[in-house]
Amino acid sequence: MMTTNIPTPPLDTFTLELPKSDVAFLKTMAKRMGWTVKSNRRKMSAYERSLDDERNGRVNHYANSEELFKKMGI
Repeated sequence: MMTTNIPTPPLDTFTLELPKSDVAFLKTMAKRMGWTVKSNRRKMSAYERSLDDERNGRVNHYANSEELFKKMGI
């Protein structure tokens, strides 16, 4: 019995930063080209999400609880 080794072409690895809206397109194109797409994105912890909220201005500050209740309409 004769075995044949088919050489595989050398592979390159790339890291891309894409908008979320383009990820589906990238995956579609990769599938059609026979490429492999791997995501190394890990889920952020609650603490990391809170730091991100603060960095991006999604945190409200109140002087006291009365001000908070007033803002909430309570």
